[in-house]
Amino acid sequence: MKKLSRRKVLKDLCIGSAGLLLAPSCLAENQTETNVRVGNERKKSDFKIVIKNGKAYINQKLQQGYFIGIDYNGKLKISQTPLQAEQEIDATGKVVSPGFIDILADNANNPEQTYSIFEKYKVTDGLTTVFQMHGGAEFPKKFHDYFDKLPHRVNYGVSVFVMRLRLRYASLAQRYQMAERGLQEGALAMAHSPEYQPDTSYEELKKYGEIAKKYERPYFLHLRYSSQEKELEGVKEAIRIAQETGCQIHIDHLNSTGGTFNMPQALELISNANAKGAKITCCVYPYSFWATYLISERFSGDWQKRYGITYEDLQIVGSGERLTAQTFPIYRKRPGLLVAVPEGTMPFEKTINLALQTDFCMFGSDGGIEKEPRANSHPRGAGFAATAIRHCLSIGMSLEQALERLVDRPAQLVQPAMKDRGKLQDNFWADITIFDPQTIRGKATVANPNQFSEGIECVIVNGEIAYQNGKLLKSNGKPIKYAS
Repeated sequence: MKKLSRRKVLKDLCIGSAGLLLAPSCLAENQTETNVRVGNERKKSDFKIVIKNGKAYINQKLQQGYFIGIDYNGKLKISQTPLQAEQEIDATGKVVSPGFIDILADNANNPEQTYSIFEKYKVTDGLTTVFQMHGGAEFPKKFHDYFDKLPHRVNYGVSVFVMRLRLRYASLAQRYQMAERGLQEGALAMAHSPEYQPDTSYEELKKYGEIAKKYERPYFLHLRYSSQEKELEGVKEAIRIAQETGCQIHIDHLNSTGGTFNMPQALELISNANAKGAKITCCVYPYSFWATYLISERFSGDWQKRYGITYEDLQIVGSGERLTAQTFPIYRKRPGLLVAVPEGTMPFEKTINLALQTDFCMFGSDGGIEKEPRANSHPRGAGFAATAIRHCLSIGMSLEQALERLVDRPAQLVQPAMKDRGKLQDNFWADITIFDPQTIRGKATVANPNQFSEGIECVIVNGEIAYQNGKLLKSNGKPIKYAS
């Protein structure tokens, strides 16, 4: 099956219309099987793994004194009394959190060839669940028929890829039929990016919202405008859809599309709409610069005036090379070349920091690593989650506030598909990230995105240790979808 990513769509559009080795700080003890004597028989321990001595994020609070048990089915037991297990992980000085969730991941042009690299850099960033909601799959059933047979490092799911459907089907009726079929086939959301397909009418956008509402799935929107003069019009359009259809609207990366220049006004519009009964959320990524394909519409017209930058401000991701007036037109003809704008293009204090103070904003990467040894991908593809936590702490937010935006709110958005995930709670799936709050940070850079995050001590996916001490271990990710 050939699956085409959002990135491939953007290219097409621009042309035609990415034994355990255990750390002392997170030590797994009793690695050999522990048995309990019952009469003359020996009985296996009740739990496969128990995590002790860490600060556990339970009920949105960091709490000491809990033992986190993982049974042989990969499910959780939360106890304030000791639990006996085959293996113990001493998390002294560390935070034990539900696994981080990325609702806005972005895979590559050839996911069949690159998905393992993509997932590798997600799990090493502490992510246990990764959703592709900024694109997704044109035909969700075909996607799952192919990928559900393969090993995965993380849990995964997709939205309906409206952009690709619009390229395939000229008829509105066919587009709507296939979009609805995608939800019937288990897709987690509807997703569209009208900025990259500006011929999408409001009525067409609204129809996708009506279909999303019918199936009670969220509708992910990359807004129509990115310019200072028009970006709020995109926000208003999204609000209008939410109000007229009743669907849950999620605005993708508001910091780079919709609130780059007018974040206070954008947040006020959303807040007022929610107060009147709309259901609107948004996400941001914790970087002060964006990156996209040089061939895209973002670099058409007077882009220098629009963004307040020039040729030399553009940097090729993965090499660090800066463009010039001479190389710009040459590289602009090259499909698939991602360039980054300078740090500070989206000032933290005027964009992301403001959004994070609201009750409807969460984190989403809008990224993914495509290839090795160096990918032409924004560093958010490898370091988004660790960078998000470090950024929250750097601006005076608490760890609880950071985790709410990285775990709780994303999980709540994808309900009921995530009904037994996203919390440290009895009988929930054991998706867990253990990290050092003192050292956690993303290391990925524009020049070299392919770097594991620091401070991620241990990642457990569905009860199996997936990553520890810098080593990739078991692949135990599961598909997350609705029954078709």
